[in-house]
Amino acid sequence: MILIPPDQLSKDALRGVVEEFILREGTDYGLHEVSLEGKIREVMSQLNAKTIVITFDPSSENCTLLTSQDFQKLGQHDTIDTRSHD
Repeated sequence: MILIPPDQLSKDALRGVVEEFILREGTDYGLHEVSLEGKIREVMSQLNAKTIVITFDPSSENCTLLTSQDFQKLGQHDTIDTRSHD
């Protein structure tokens, strides 16, 4: 499992990962209907607070979001760094 820091993705790529996760997983917001934009803002807030993380699984070639606690439970992992190293 590879950790992908949100700041390593372009704004559009980050939004795409978050939107795809929301649409794939669905969410239960109780009695109130929440718009897709509202859900995206909530997930972005959780990413900024580092309560959830973006991960990539090379075996399935899929990105997903996990709680930070669940990610830590997985044990050994790598972090991707796409910044250029001059």
